[in-house]
Amino acid sequence: MTTKVKKLNFYKRAEDIFEKYKDENMSIFLDSSLKNTMGQYSIIGLNPYLILKECDGIFYKNNVPQEITFEEGMQKYLEKYKEKNPTNLPLIAGALGYFSYDYGRKFEQISSRHPKKLSVPDALFVFYDLLIIDDKTEKSLYLTARGETKNPDTAIKDLEEEIKECPSYKKPEKHSSLAEFTPNFTKEDYKEAIDKMISYIIEGDIYIANMTQQLTIKSEKSPYEVYRYLRTHNPSPFGGFFQCDTFQVVCSSPERFLKVTDGCIETRPIKGTRKRGETPLEDRILKEELKNSSKDRSELLMIVDLERNDLNHVCEPGSVKVTEHFAVETYSTVFHLVTTIIGKLKQELHTSDLIKAAFPGGSITGAPKIRAMEIIDELEHDRRNLYTGSMGYFSFDGNCDFNIIIRTAVHQDNQYHLGVGGGITCESDLEFEYEETLQKAKALLEALWEEK
Repeated sequence: MTTKVKKLNFYKRAEDIFEKYKDENMSIFLDSSLKNTMGQYSIIGLNPYLILKECDGIFYKNNVPQEITFEEGMQKYLEKYKEKNPTNLPLIAGALGYFSYDYGRKFEQISSRHPKKLSVPDALFVFYDLLIIDDKTEKSLYLTARGETKNPDTAIKDLEEEIKECPSYKKPEKHSSLAEFTPNFTKEDYKEAIDKMISYIIEGDIYIANMTQQLTIKSEKSPYEVYRYLRTHNPSPFGGFFQCDTFQVVCSSPERFLKVTDGCIETRPIKGTRKRGETPLEDRILKEELKNSSKDRSELLMIVDLERNDLNHVCEPGSVKVTEHFAVETYSTVFHLVTTIIGKLKQELHTSDLIKAAFPGGSITGAPKIRAMEIIDELEHDRRNLYTGSMGYFSFDGNCDFNIIIRTAVHQDNQYHLGVGGGITCESDLEFEYEETLQKAKALLEALWEEK
């Protein structure tokens, strides 16, 4: 089967188009709302024809339990329908979805002491018959069709006519109010947990670990309304919206986990955060403070070493390199310290092998990874669920691109659930670490605020 691709002779913004499809079951929007070198494309997936998911260790294909593992099922299907991408687009066909943090436990055989708080699959990927791809740099729009649910020529023609009718939507106005939330830690309990994590570091169990608290917000606000505000006023290169049957994912992630292009791997761990200043001068001071912080630089360096080690298990010898170190990136509410690591995947391996080797990401677990994950489960009060998992796509040509699910809320039963955390080292200040989590929650809490 050959995927049909058409470039349209007119342009509409992906965010305006998705308004029409936002309520369709399993519709997805992988959205690059921040204009930078990583945010060129936004992708909309429509007309699902195959749903692969894992729930409590069982792999399901269109809700039918299978005898093989999720990884085997995914790789088998991708290999069966392998297809070259003759365009410059990131993909023309494949599977879009997510891995939760809890999905990664099985690779290290780490159980959790916490019951499930949300009824969501541990992994969920959807193969779509139709994709809409927005090249934001070139202001070009592409449609792709597999012909799984409808004749591809007819499907593209019908979709093109629907898109023509999509209006432009007014962007939501900015405000500074924050939604009220219920944390799963008191401030003192959270600081006590951080202190315990520091004692594990001093005792030599770990070098660094990520500590998270989770916030719950009761709200009648629609998930896509929340997302529209978030993408407007907190744009990100790796955001997204996923309309699932019983829950929705609202994501504004700044962090790439893994990208594979023709066997070339890129990962961009983030470690180190400062809030944005109230004035340009304060901005510059805080940015320089982060850039020169020995604590934050050492924190990032430890995670870089961990992720280089993860990649070396599946990469060609000598190919794993750091190409950009201690770069400061600017977002609407925070600055982040970032490093870029590359490698070359061994020819005999697949992207699923890479996921098994590197997931969950080191930046949101710690080093050594297994012991850090054990301590995280001991000290945190709930399962992380989707938070610190990965959202993105597998392409039929063997490529993939995944974020780290941070700055993300999961909506279910009129409640929004979000995790916020940070890396803990022996140099961590308890009060600063607690306040950093609230700073990271600010954009989402602002998006979730409702006028009474």
